This record gives sequence, structure tokens and C-alpha cells, in this order.
Amino acid sequence: MVVAMEPERIQQSVREVIGSLPAGITLVAAGKTRTPEELRAAIEGGVTVIGHNYVQEAEASITAVGRGVRWHMIGHLQRNKAARAVELFDMIETVDSARLGRALEKACAATGKVMPVLVEVNSGEESSKYGADPDDVPALVEELAGLEHLRVEGLMTMGPFSPDPEKSRPPFQLTQKLFERIRDLDLPGVHMRHLSMGMSDSYRVAIEEGATLVRIGTRLFGPR
Repeated sequence: MVVAMEPERIQQSVREVIGSLPAGITLVAAGKTRTPEELRAAIEGGVTVIGHNYVQEAEASITAVGRGVRWHMIGHLQRNKAARAVELFDMIETVDSARLGRALEKACAATGKVMPVLVEVNSGEESSKYGADPDDVPALVEELAGLEHLRVEGLMTMGPFSPDPEKSRPPFQLTQKLFERIRDLDLPGVHMRHLSMGMSDSYRVAIEEGATLVRIGTRLFGPR
């Protein structure tokens, strides 16, 4: 049985991580399965962005914790959840298809909201992972750029699940090169400012390879 960390320990962990981040890097606290008490402790420690993998879980967290921080969707989003995701989140980091983009556009248009989004890249080209094929990403960004209520602000990738952070370096490098390539296209309506890469075991490597957002859970809260 996993024992939850005390709030003071979470606050300390958050402060340590934030204190270690270079200027311009934002910590996204990965809130999957975390209780409202754990999330509040992270906020007390200095967290300003919380990421969630599931719409329903995020809704419960936002209801309990409130809107004092920004909320990011960092898990796979089904099209039938697009409308609720638009209501809940301040950014969706996992747009991986034009069909999902159009579903989000429809939901945003209904409320007049403009949603910042990141395009998820399957940088390891793993069949078990979500994300657009790297070769398809520039065309997908261009298509999403034509949607009035979406604002493409960068790329996101997961990287491999491995205890060795160095195994994440090649996928991170590939995603960073894609990021630069798309930025150099200077597409109208595309503002390439965010590169979301790295988790608890790999965020240091991700930062070395250009990440501006790092999604960290276990390092802050302890094991699930």
C-alpha cells in the first residue's frame, strides 16, 4: 500500500523542483489520481499549472480546488469529450489529429472561447502511444492553424517509459527539431512558444533538449 506524502513534504518537493528549473521553464504538476489535499499542497508550494489525463477526474479536481491555477489536458482526449474539455481546461496539450481539432473548434465556437493547443508528437513512433507521426506534424499544424478558435502554441511528446532518462533524449531531440522547423515556417496564427516534454525521471534531459513545460507527478507527490 502506497502511503500519501504529507502536505509539507509535497510543498518542499515542489519548491525544490521549481528552484532547480532554469528561467523560462514552467512546472506542470501531473495530477492524475492525486487528491484535492495533495493538489492544494502543491499549489501552496508554488505550482501554477496542473495537468490532468482524464476529463472526468479533472472536473472533480477543479470543483474541489478551484480556478486559482491553470489547468492543462495532458492525456489522450476523445472527440466525444471535446466540449467538456473546452469548458474545463486552459490548454489542451494532446491534439493529435485534424478530427480532434475540428471537434475542439466546434466546441470553442459554441462558447466563443479561443483554446491554446499543443500538437502531440509520437516521437518514438510507438504503436502503443498516442500522437501524430512526426512526418505528419507540419501538415497537421498547418490545418489546425486554419481553425478560428484554436491557437497552436507548440508541441508535446511523451517519450519512452524507461528508468534510463537518456533513452528519452533522441525522441526529445526529434521533437525539438520539429518545433524549430515549424516555427521557421512562420505560419499565420501559429505561435510556437511551448515545448512540453519530460516527466519525473526525464525532465532534466527534456530541459537540456529545449523543453519549456515539464510534466512532473511522482517527483512531487510520491508514487501512486
